[in-house]
Amino acid sequence: MYSASPFAPRRAPGAVLAQSYHQVGVHTGVAGASPHRLVAMLFDGLLGAIAQAQGAIAQGDVAGKCNAIGRAARIVDEGLKSALDLRQGGQLAADLDSLYGYVSMRLTQANLHASAEMLDECKRLIEPLREAWEAIGPKVDGAR
Repeated sequence: MYSASPFAPRRAPGAVLAQSYHQVGVHTGVAGASPHRLVAMLFDGLLGAIAQAQGAIAQGDVAGKCNAIGRAARIVDEGLKSALDLRQGGQLAADLDSLYGYVSMRLTQANLHASAEMLDECKRLIEPLREAWEAIGPKVDGAR
């Protein structure tokens, strides 16, 4: 049941996540994806944007860095964070909300200082969530 998840949608299953995903400019595979898959796609998009920003920093590409970090921040704020259901999600949703707020702040700082190290920190914080989310996929998809 969706209400047990900190990601419980406030509308039809997947509607909030699909809307968030479209808002951050990532379109591949959204239409038929489950809510679980949409969150996985947001994690992948975030990690990809961080990698692009790191590459741009290494190449001295200021515009590329700004664009990639901006995309990463939108994924966190408009995608992952907005998909949380703080009323139904309990302490886990509150903890994720705090973590996403911190990651968003560090992305902004990384952009200001062109810091690959700060981007590494964001990546280290998000990768375990992505791995855990991937690990529960078969359980969530099998419950349908």
